[in-house]
Amino acid sequence: MMISTIANKPASIPAFRTGDERLVKLTASAAHKVSSLLTKQGRPTGVLRVAVVGGGCSGLQYKMDLQDAPANRDILVETAGVRVVVDPKSALYVTGSELDYIEALDGGFKVKNPNAATSCSCGESFSA
Repeated sequence: MMISTIANKPASIPAFRTGDERLVKLTASAAHKVSSLLTKQGRPTGVLRVAVVGGGCSGLQYKMDLQDAPANRDILVETAGVRVVVDPKSALYVTGSELDYIEALDGGFKVKNPNAATSCSCGESFSA
C-alpha cells in the first residue's frame, strides 16, 4: 500500500525563516510609506520584498516589491511594524542595511548598505 507523505506533512510548518534587524531594518519614515502603500494596494498584512539583482551603473541594483506573503526559502524580518522579506542570495548583499524614505523631489527609498564598496550617484546601484 502506498502512503502519501504530503498528506502526513503538517500544514503549519512555514516555508520561510525568521531573521532580525541585523539583516535589514526600516526607518520610521520608510515603515510609514511601506505601510501606506500596502494599505492602498489592499494588502495590509503583506510584505516588502528587498532583493539585489544584476544591473545598474555599478553592477548590482536593489529591487523592491510589495507582495502578499513570504515565498519559499525567504528570510522574514519584522522591523518598525513592517514585514520585510529577503531571499537567501540577496541576504549576502544587504545584511546590515537600513532602508529610509525621503519626501523630496529627488527623494524616495534610499538604502544605506555597509557592504557596498562603491555606489552610483543616483544611489540605486552599487558594487560589493
